[in-house]
Amino acid sequence: MKARQREELLSKLKVRFEKNMSRHKGVEWSKVQAKLESFPEKLHSLHEMEKTGGEPDVVGHDKTTGEFIFVDCSAESPSGRRSICYDREGLESRKENRPENCAIDLAAAMGIEILTEEQYRDLQELGCFDTRTSSWVKTPPAIRELGGALFCDRRYDNVFVYHNGAQSYYAARGFRGALRV
Repeated sequence: MKARQREELLSKLKVRFEKNMSRHKGVEWSKVQAKLESFPEKLHSLHEMEKTGGEPDVVGHDKTTGEFIFVDCSAESPSGRRSICYDREGLESRKENRPENCAIDLAAAMGIEILTEEQYRDLQELGCFDTRTSSWVKTPPAIRELGGALFCDRRYDNVFVYHNGAQSYYAARGFRGALRV
């Protein structure tokens, strides 16, 4: 990233951080920024999260490792990551109307991890997300081996976990990611 892009991203992240202090009680922006400046490759991942509509924000601090945890906090599943199958195998199994990508490959290319069901539920404790969209979540191998994949959303003030074939995709389904810095 160029210096100007880095400054713009850090400024945007700081504004979001300060606007949503309830997501990261007890965390100081100066410590987050220092950590980000120590790991410039992580800024690239945050830039990709931002560019695809994720609105990443700090949602935790791992006191054991010292890492800050960023998660996509956009109200709906990130708009630049929708209409995708769950993984490469699901994508390649489609006979027609293949989408351009899949959640697992896109997350890897961005340098982030797709949220687990537990992380998704933790995020929902911080606000109401995916009230009109849904997000793929990391699927246990036993389910994936049978051709399925899991996704979540929030409806009727509850978080729901559903299943679909990994090859399916919908305009309102994307994925949320996490990044440890």
